[in-house]
Amino acid sequence: MTSEERTVARSRTSVNSRPSPPPVPPAVQETVRELVDVSPVLRQVGERFTAAGFEAHLVGGSVRDALLAAGSAGPRVPGDLDITTDAHPEQVLQLLRGWASSTWNTGIAFGTVGAEVSGVRVEITTFRADRYDRESRNPEVAWGDSLIDDLARRDFTVNAMAVSLGPDRTVTDPFGGLGDLLAKRLRTPGSAVDSFADDPLRMLRAVRFVAQLGLTPDPEVVAAMTSLAGELGRITAERVQVEFSKTLLQDSPRAALELFVSTGLADVVLPELPALRMEIDEHHQHKDVYTHSLIVLDQAIALEKADPEAESPDLILRLAALLHDIGKPATRRHESRGRVSFHHHEVVGAKLVRKRLTALRYSKEIIEAVSRLTFLHLRFHGYGRGEWTDSAVRRYVTDAGDLLPRLHKLVRSDSTTRNQKRAAALSATYDSLEARIAELSEKENLAAVRPDLDGNAIMELLGLSEGPDVGRAWRFLKELRMERGPLDRDEAEAELLAWWATQT
Repeated sequence: MTSEERTVARSRTSVNSRPSPPPVPPAVQETVRELVDVSPVLRQVGERFTAAGFEAHLVGGSVRDALLAAGSAGPRVPGDLDITTDAHPEQVLQLLRGWASSTWNTGIAFGTVGAEVSGVRVEITTFRADRYDRESRNPEVAWGDSLIDDLARRDFTVNAMAVSLGPDRTVTDPFGGLGDLLAKRLRTPGSAVDSFADDPLRMLRAVRFVAQLGLTPDPEVVAAMTSLAGELGRITAERVQVEFSKTLLQDSPRAALELFVSTGLADVVLPELPALRMEIDEHHQHKDVYTHSLIVLDQAIALEKADPEAESPDLILRLAALLHDIGKPATRRHESRGRVSFHHHEVVGAKLVRKRLTALRYSKEIIEAVSRLTFLHLRFHGYGRGEWTDSAVRRYVTDAGDLLPRLHKLVRSDSTTRNQKRAAALSATYDSLEARIAELSEKENLAAVRPDLDGNAIMELLGLSEGPDVGRAWRFLKELRMERGPLDRDEAEAELLAWWATQT
């Protein structure tokens, strides 16, 4: 027996040694029957496959989410449907021909045929009995002939349930997924170590399900994640980033992020985050900067949700809230009287954000936005009690640009002091700054501060052709506009001519 065969055997032994789960309650059986019956597409898939002598089962997250919704809102058909069958891909394509409005076979090497039927996306996958190459994570694709074996290779028990699309509409739950779902428990169908060694990305999926479904991972799952965290290095940055982003976009990602850090997964994916645990916040009001950053994230999400005009969930704001202080470890200095300072951590942090998010293959737009917010998040603390000039207010708005609404939320969220008097004072001061911005915006267009003369007017007045001198003159007028606000044309021309006289 090869080592790979021994691994498979151990996994099967682990699965088979577990006590049989209790039968699915009749009420749940009835719920899933209704789920199939209310979906014309599911009914038709069942009829076509059954008539051809094949099995077809609704599986995975579709079943899980339908059962979660059943208790409160009755059966609800998911937007996308995942179906498994004993038919091979070429047989599936034959059954879909003339019925599905379109099909695609980009996943056919892995047994998956995609289709759109009556506006519903369906993915139909042949029963699988794969073995994994644990160096590359790529499965050695093999068709299976058993629904139970197919479910055994899935990531978690809550995703290892199936609903037959045949006439009986039975629920198959060989690993107790329904019980785990009701108990808010996250387990693997077989050995967690074997499951995560086969596909390390499943560890990040475990983190996501903590946030998405409110599940608590079984101790075996946590132990396996901790021992195998380094295996995430086998997964491409793109796939890691997608799972991490999905976690961050959930309603309450904090518990999931704490699992992400405590198991060591963050050391592989986002090492700057666990590094914050050792940094004591300069206000001495928080356990550490790591805890502070999680609180900032919580508060930013609350502000995001409360703003009817804001995008929600907002990945840029959430990344900025989580990462805004990652420059602190590199800038930590011990001062007199036991104080700690982090001078210019926003500058260092902005560079670290750009480097890390680039490594994780985020888009240029997201990288630049999160880096900019990180760089600007301390600017407000120079406002004092309102001492900023109008020029300083203009620069704050101009530097933030279209990120200003997010910057407002980030700065407000960054106040995590437990001193209620101080928290109220900070909030009132920021209210004052926003009022100043609104007041100036009524008088001038702060969203697009531009020189009072354009390039053509500059060239005509100074007798220049296109070249670097025009750019220098434009920048002079832009600075003048920032300092003094809008000027009438005569005044702007006089200032430009006076400046030009000093340049030649």
